[in-house]
Amino acid sequence: MTATSLRSWGMALTLLALSSAGCLTDGGALEAPADVERSRETAIVLAAERVSPSVVTVNVIRTRQVRVRDPFDDFFGGFFGPPQGRTQAQRVPSLGSGFVVDPQGIILTNDHVVRGAERILVSLPDGRDVPATLIGTDEATDIAVLQADLPDLPVAPLGSTHDLRIGEWVVAFGNPFGNLISNPEPTATVGVISALGRHVVPSREDRGFYLGMIQTDAAINPGNSGGPLVNALGEVVGMNASIFSRGGGSEGIGFAIPIERVLRIAEDLLDHGEVRRAWVGLDVEPEEADEFGRTRGVRVSRVSEGSPAARAGLRVGDRMVAANDRRLVSPLDFEALLLDLRAGDAIDVRIDGRSTVDRIEAQEFPSLPAERVTVLRDLEVVTLTAAARDERGVGSESGALVTGISGELQRILGLREGDVIVGINRQRVESAEELADVLSGIPSRSRVQFIYERNRGFSSTTFVLGR
Repeated sequence: MTATSLRSWGMALTLLALSSAGCLTDGGALEAPADVERSRETAIVLAAERVSPSVVTVNVIRTRQVRVRDPFDDFFGGFFGPPQGRTQAQRVPSLGSGFVVDPQGIILTNDHVVRGAERILVSLPDGRDVPATLIGTDEATDIAVLQADLPDLPVAPLGSTHDLRIGEWVVAFGNPFGNLISNPEPTATVGVISALGRHVVPSREDRGFYLGMIQTDAAINPGNSGGPLVNALGEVVGMNASIFSRGGGSEGIGFAIPIERVLRIAEDLLDHGEVRRAWVGLDVEPEEADEFGRTRGVRVSRVSEGSPAARAGLRVGDRMVAANDRRLVSPLDFEALLLDLRAGDAIDVRIDGRSTVDRIEAQEFPSLPAERVTVLRDLEVVTLTAAARDERGVGSESGALVTGISGELQRILGLREGDVIVGINRQRVESAEELADVLSGIPSRSRVQFIYERNRGFSSTTFVLGR
């Protein structure tokens, strides 16, 4: 039997099946039965129809210093060492995603999408482009607020993470290919909630720390950053932020910022022009790691005099096992809790060995703290080497190893010799030189957060930078 006859037989059988199912009209036109048509309207389809009109592409232009090779470098490089080249400023385009939360043009996206932007252009799903201005941004949580000068925009329905369940369906929206695809409508990828409350500690290839994240296996690629993660009801439950990937593409491990945190940060930026963070006045450190490098529980390492924690009776050395009914396994669990607090909120802390719960009334971070810190004058650091990692049992691949610190700075920050500073304000730090460079670019009186490794666990300390 020839291929042509096989195709003819296949077509005849298909027409016979469709006719028996009532899918062919008298004129021979194809008509799907009502139950088949209804089956196409899944929860995922309805969620996509509900949210996609509010998803936008965020196009950004920024200037970067790009190294330009001199053709003579290739010839003389072997004689005079590696080619140095020179740098010149270039305007570089990039893009991400965002979603509309107010019909008057308020759009939310990631801080890293718009950081350093000179121009921002928002592309709507209907093909329109409109300039946008940056209202405010928060590097610590990777959230930014834009204003597009266009009224009556479709708004994304907002949901909640409080009742999310592991395994339930979610849809990630965004524009992973940007202008490479002519269709301006956003891309939808489907997966499930893989985990809740995840902490993301970056490798050398990744840059940002994230705490208390939603993990999903819905495909999230770089252009999806800032787009919404949506439940099966078509409600936004998170903002896409990062992926774990060796090759640059999605590998089934994506993370989103919980929508409650996104909205709280956005509200502060819109109302006050800055984020008003809750302050309790204590730092925690991990318990000693076991032979597998794991830590369980956190220990109070510093309590500021006159702080809410001091008034609640917490002392250095107390072992905290839970806060607001959340089990504390590592210091990052406590830091994630603080990210979601407002001034005036209470933290109910359970201390190991006490029968009662201690309540800490969080307050706004002091605007003019008495202890402004001049860091590098009283802090000695060296770039972490492989030998130092092995000698001290450090798990981090890179960072700035503390080799000396004044007693006063140790009292204020809680740092000590042997700690490895691995991040500043969510940004990865790979060397002592990079630590100094980043600090030199932070204005005086700015709030700074160090993330550091101790006992194979990660902790943080926050201070106001002095000069």
